[in-house]
Amino acid sequence: MSIEVKNLIKAFGDKTVINDVSFKVNNGETLAIVGFSGSGKSTILKLICGLIKPDSGEIITSEGDIAMVFQYSALFDSLNIADNIAFALHERRDLRNKYTEDEIKKIVTEKLALVGLKGIEQMFPSELSGGMQKRVSFARAIVTGPNTILYDEPTSGLDPISSTLIEDYIVRLKEETQAASIVVTHQMSTITRTADRVVMLYDGKIVFEGTPEDMLRQDNDYTKQFVTASLEGPMKMMA
Repeated sequence: MSIEVKNLIKAFGDKTVINDVSFKVNNGETLAIVGFSGSGKSTILKLICGLIKPDSGEIITSEGDIAMVFQYSALFDSLNIADNIAFALHERRDLRNKYTEDEIKKIVTEKLALVGLKGIEQMFPSELSGGMQKRVSFARAIVTGPNTILYDEPTSGLDPISSTLIEDYIVRLKEETQAASIVVTHQMSTITRTADRVVMLYDGKIVFEGTPEDMLRQDNDYTKQFVTASLEGPMKMMA
């Protein structure tokens, strides 16, 4: 087991965003967390990686790094691609003196190759397409050898072909790293192509848990509404 969330609760003011949520993700497994906007998906990622603290409940992770892939890549515009990827190796206190510069260059090259990018080390983010920037953010995320990878809307803003490519790399990185992965998404293609299991949130609670195949069967009102993108059903959108 790499991630276990137990009875997690988080409120902002008088609004409870996460309400008694529990789930597990094993090594080498990808869990998709899905739901309409405002359902608490991204808040769970922030809680797991420690950006915010829960009000109550427990988050248990295996020893090792937790990597976060942000929705819009979050690359440093002023750094070239090599320095973006190697940022943690240069700046983290526990890693700063672990590798020589030649070793860091080799690691950067290996991680770029893993996401299908070669020879772009000296380029800058502004010179890359959105899909390429996203893949660079994947390379940066795995540079420390994490055992947990969190993806926040990894295909947001991408065209269908670029989305498919990103989904393929999510699967590839899982296979290469055997990390426990969580993908927050609302796109059906990302769910069906990358996930082993799915958790659906509504109003901060889990309303469905199962495989993508279970979800597509639309056996309950929540999955039916989500899969068909219907306005009719138990989930109400905020105006």
